[in-house]
Amino acid sequence: MAEIATGTLVDGRYKIVSRLGSGGMADVYLAEDQQLGRKVALKLLHRRFAEDPDFVERFRREAQAAAGLQHPNVVSVYDRGSYDGTYYIAMEYLPGRTLKQVIRQ
Repeated sequence: MAEIATGTLVDGRYKIVSRLGSGGMADVYLAEDQQLGRKVALKLLHRRFAEDPDFVERFRREAQAAAGLQHPNVVSVYDRGSYDGTYYIAMEYLPGRTLKQVIRQ
């Protein structure tokens, strides 16, 4: 999936502010929830995986499992959906160092 441009409105709700990072399955963006007026981390599944039912199911299970957790050390999941041929998870955004940065230190 090509990087999403700043200002893009995902699913009519999440306005992309910047790219936060990338992993093996997805890219993560800082976005503004236009309905609730809050910042979220928006995780978008790479398009090549969106065509694989096994990966889509794994992504869906990740969202469902995370949404069922309530712990101070786990971000909250707010929403999930589809956009432009792929899928996303909208999660609580916590500013600060990334896990990669913490591990490196």
